[in-house]
Amino acid sequence: MKGEPDFLHNLRSEMGDGRQWLDRVVVIVYAVLAGLAVVGFTLLADAAFGLYQSLRSAAWWAPLLWTPLLTAAVVWAIRRWAPGAAGSGVPQLLTALAPETPVGERSRFISLKLSIAKILAVSGGLLAGLSIGRQGPSVQVAAGVMLHARRWLSPRSDISDRELMVAGGAAGIAAAFNTPLGGIVFAIEELSRRLQERSSGLMLAAIVVAGLVAVSAFGNLSYFGRVRAESVSWWNLLAPGTLVALGCGLLGGLLSRLMLASFTGLPDRFCAYRRKRPVTFSALCGFAVAVIAVVSDGAAVGVGHQHTHTLLDQAAAGAAAQTHQPLLFTGLKFIASWLSAWAGVPGGIFGPSLSIGAGLGADVAWLLDSPHGAALIALGMCGFLAAVTQTPITAMIIVMEMTDGHSMVLSLMACALVASLLSRMISRPLYSTMSALMMRRW
Repeated sequence: MKGEPDFLHNLRSEMGDGRQWLDRVVVIVYAVLAGLAVVGFTLLADAAFGLYQSLRSAAWWAPLLWTPLLTAAVVWAIRRWAPGAAGSGVPQLLTALAPETPVGERSRFISLKLSIAKILAVSGGLLAGLSIGRQGPSVQVAAGVMLHARRWLSPRSDISDRELMVAGGAAGIAAAFNTPLGGIVFAIEELSRRLQERSSGLMLAAIVVAGLVAVSAFGNLSYFGRVRAESVSWWNLLAPGTLVALGCGLLGGLLSRLMLASFTGLPDRFCAYRRKRPVTFSALCGFAVAVIAVVSDGAAVGVGHQHTHTLLDQAAAGAAAQTHQPLLFTGLKFIASWLSAWAGVPGGIFGPSLSIGAGLGADVAWLLDSPHGAALIALGMCGFLAAVTQTPITAMIIVMEMTDGHSMVLSLMACALVASLLSRMISRPLYSTMSALMMRRW
């Protein structure tokens, strides 16, 4: 029939173009390198925070000196040598992907140099004991590695820079969380709302390869571990789950609004002082976070995955959350995460959001004396991440894969949608708004 694909002709075209196959090999090699970069980033970040914990254990007062000094040093170094590595990493990728951004300006936001700087700066922030994550920065790191493949591709290659960056960002999320579906949905929901057919193939290849590298390094388990939340009927979760969703929407929207206000700078004395003396201001923020670390015995700083994992383990076992300080932890982690971002140290909000949400879910379970603590913690993780990022589908998929909560799909989806809707009434979308502000500044 006229217009039907010619199988033999297409096969000869595919097999006969050696340069096209070489380009594909280059992309696969860089996908492996992107996965290795995220794995190395993970190991370095964990080692850095482990050193901080050892320092804090040796002398409880040490963070009061160490945290502000190292925070100021990281901010000074980033402002001097790699300003494009500041922030979480996702807004930088969105800015590089924006059609308004000239091709020559993309290196200001995404490059191999910035990927290296990002890894070192975030690890430095965790060594200082700040409340930052590495999952968002992994997006910028992997995108920078993938974009570097451009110099080895043929001039007539049909693989665009945009496709390389989207594939890298998706692979970064997938490798950081060990959630392949989360990487795919994040790319569609946040990075590329007009995903083309060939883009999806490149993205899937990058996710699979980077994911295999992460699995080879850490095993077929998520970074938070896999805890099977018990199957609970929607009726038993209706009241406490609604409370969790509303709390996540309000607090998540507030955190997003505070971070945007900190980024844009308000006409108040604090923001004026930050503009005038950014390094000194970062040291003051670091000192405040150090005080929170002393009060919480180190639980409210760092990425927060250890505290989250412990809460899930204890709740799934039916034990009381002995390491959790009801209401206090959630508030302290919230403040520490905001101050860490305000300080100007590169770092993400994914990990801290999951930790705050887990704390909020545990708080609701404690207040209502609910026997379904693990389910409420999973809902809190999903709801708070959805509220801060305003990407409910991504949040639902990531938490479902991390907690093995396939039996809670509808509950997680409902919580994410309610929390995200409430957050939209309080704050503009965090990442896209930051990206728009970045484009106005140059």
